[in-house]
Amino acid sequence: MDAEIPELPFPLRWSPDPEGWSFAEGVLTITAGPRTDLFTSPEDGTARAEAPLLLGRYPGDFQFSAEVTPAFAGSFDAGALIVREAPDRWLKLAFEISPQGTPMAVSVVTRGVSDDANGFPHDGPSLWLRVSRRGPAYALHASADGSYWHLVRHFALGGGTPDEVEVGFAAQSPVGEGCTATFSSIRFSPGTLADLRDGH
Repeated sequence: MDAEIPELPFPLRWSPDPEGWSFAEGVLTITAGPRTDLFTSPEDGTARAEAPLLLGRYPGDFQFSAEVTPAFAGSFDAGALIVREAPDRWLKLAFEISPQGTPMAVSVVTRGVSDDANGFPHDGPSLWLRVSRRGPAYALHASADGSYWHLVRHFALGGGTPDEVEVGFAAQSPVGEGCTATFSSIRFSPGTLADLRDGH
């Protein structure tokens, strides 16, 4: 099932399909069903891949951001930005709620198995997330106001510098009964982010 987001310069496709979705007036809404996740356990290699992903292909460097507003209910409910180089090599930058009820920026870097890291907590319904590609490397940022950006993580997925990667959105509800996430202020800029740590 294809989808068009005018803010993105490429067509997108669902894989797998969401429980529901809509796009109107610049706002994307994704509903993930119960017990949906994207994660590969570093303990036993068990792969979860039920979370609905809306992805399109893009070559070269870019900056991709959105204001993410999940309707938190169950632990680990989240809305996320995704980049995938291969089925077992991908990143997830999420606004996620912890089992303690704390919303926070969370990053997952998967190279065969997932490396899961909590970023800073954020007391608010929305968090701006940004993924920037810099050749073989990626920089993940989060912002409380969409203006000043805090570096969450900087890394490479280890797949060299692929000509194209898949870029897009996800929602998840790994242990809950479903989660709806909205993505607004969607922006996509070709080109390389100059400075990872200057807040811009």
